Amino acid sequence: MSYRTALDHVLTGAVASGGEPARTQGRFPRSGVTALGRAGLLGLTVAPELGGGGRGLAEAADVVARVARVCPAAATVLRSHYAAVAVVEAYGGAWVRAEIAAGRHLCSLALEEDGPEFAARRTGEVVTLRGRKRQVVAAGEADSYLWSSGPSGGGPGGLGGRSLWLVPAHAPDLYVPARAAGPGPSGSATSTVCADPVRVPASALLGEDGGGERLVRELVQPWLTELAAATGVMSGVVSGHEPALVAS
Repeated sequence: MSYRTALDHVLTGAVASGGEPARTQGRFPRSGVTALGRAGLLGLTVAPELGGGGRGLAEAADVVARVARVCPAAATVLRSHYAAVAVVEAYGGAWVRAEIAAGRHLCSLALEEDGPEFAARRTGEVVTLRGRKRQVVAAGEADSYLWSSGPSGGGPGGLGGRSLWLVPAHAPDLYVPARAAGPGPSGSATSTVCADPVRVPASALLGEDGGGERLVRELVQPWLTELAAATGVMSGVVSGHEPALVAS
């Protein structure tokens, strides 16, 4: 079955039925996102050998554009997911990539800083992250966040002095303090996510320690720009702002 046929099956069903509550009640379109996962569309860009669709940015943009006509909230969630997966697919482990391919794992971006603290400290094989991320799509709904921080030590600071981590949503002391209406479409669960602090294994690092700015510039931002253009909404992370990680 082609990805377009799979998408047709869920657009008129679960995605459409979740669109109205998202617009009118601000309800996260969980049933639509779940259906997209089961149809293989969350794993659209994951390698085929791990069960993914093996597709690229053009196909992801097509999916986002078509979903946006039915449920803007779900399209916003997909934009953040696909942009995060671009990094995970390049640098993440096989287990999480297979979970994404199976439609059981939703990723989101947590890049924009809220406040001065975005520290990372490594002790042995454990890294402690501290900070507040604003404009996070699917806050409290995603399974993991692509999280930016300062380098944890020993990285090439000349690459921007930032690092990227895949932080599981169930990590202790990672929380959403409020579900205030964010800048994203109603129902997209755009809010702040806090690490106060959060401890992750050193293996959660994606790419090089200190190399996060390059990854955002080369992977995340091109995906976000193309996916936003597909829906006629130009955006940085979610609302017209470049990620703080790449701001000058």
